[in-house]
Amino acid sequence: MSRKQVVLVTGASGEVGNGLIHRLAKLHHYDILALDLRDVDDETGAKCQARLVGDILDQRLLGRLGSEFEIHAIFHLAALLSTRSEFTPETAHEVNVMGTLNLLKLAVEQSRSHGGRVKFLFPSSIAVYGVPSLAAKASSGPVREREFTEPTTMYGCNKLYCEHLGRYYGRHYRQLAAESDRSAVDFRSLRFPGLISAFTVPHGGTSDYAPEMIHAAAKGEEYACFVREDSRIPFMAMPDAIDALMALMEAPTERLSTSVYNVTAYSPSAGEFAELTRAAFPGAKIRFAPDVRRQGIVDSWPAVIDDAKARADWGFAPSYDLKRTFDEYLVPNIRARYSLGGPLGV
Repeated sequence: MSRKQVVLVTGASGEVGNGLIHRLAKLHHYDILALDLRDVDDETGAKCQARLVGDILDQRLLGRLGSEFEIHAIFHLAALLSTRSEFTPETAHEVNVMGTLNLLKLAVEQSRSHGGRVKFLFPSSIAVYGVPSLAAKASSGPVREREFTEPTTMYGCNKLYCEHLGRYYGRHYRQLAAESDRSAVDFRSLRFPGLISAFTVPHGGTSDYAPEMIHAAAKGEEYACFVREDSRIPFMAMPDAIDALMALMEAPTERLSTSVYNVTAYSPSAGEFAELTRAAFPGAKIRFAPDVRRQGIVDSWPAVIDDAKARADWGFAPSYDLKRTFDEYLVPNIRARYSLGGPLGV
């Protein structure tokens, strides 16, 4: 019996994974294999050919996937996020690095099996950056892919190393072997800014103060923001993040000048987020209570990043500016999520 041809999505129950599966399913020509430590919800699961609960560190599980399915693309979204990684850095290394290595090996094995290159889509992060001071952050301008890559967090170190692992597997793997597998993996990575979703509650990310603020306001809960009002980093609405992943996946190889691309949409301050949230939810109770250590991490990330390569190579262009993100995406969907008929308090 022939194996089933699929696209594998790890971290399938997370913020990006959930949206990506729904987008892939709309295209109809992708059969989806969902993998996560937690099962996806039934609505998302119905769009998958198979859904598995399991660990990317489980070699036997990955071996079973390789024998049962014919994997032509991998969206590797599973990760231990930035805040949690600082509490358990060794565990973060196991999950974020060894898990990625396991999946790159799976991609090589699948390429050998079915004879085609396996596309490997890897979401990286602005956490790979480590701007040395607020003065440097203020004067640097939009930061390009090769600037300030000295991360201060385990998550950032993990992501940066995995970018290099992917480049190695894609271009240099076993380069001294008699039979090289350098053509087996087509590795492509996006450095995402902070991502904002109306449909999933954020957890574990250092950039999550913005979506946490909005969801708390909609629920009528007080929110103590853990960064200063003037804190500024790049953000993007979740639909644009999904669009970017799909566009990079489908981009012709000959158009790609690098394996890692910045993408961004807007860079408001935390105070500007708060004002927009209060305007949308007049009863919102938001105060600023900066946490010195988390603030230090946010201060080490660029205020603005340069995504000129993504725009030139594969036509990246976000659909949502900050105003449209609030007016057309966040506010109506979050109101529906929490069954709000009108402005909070009315």
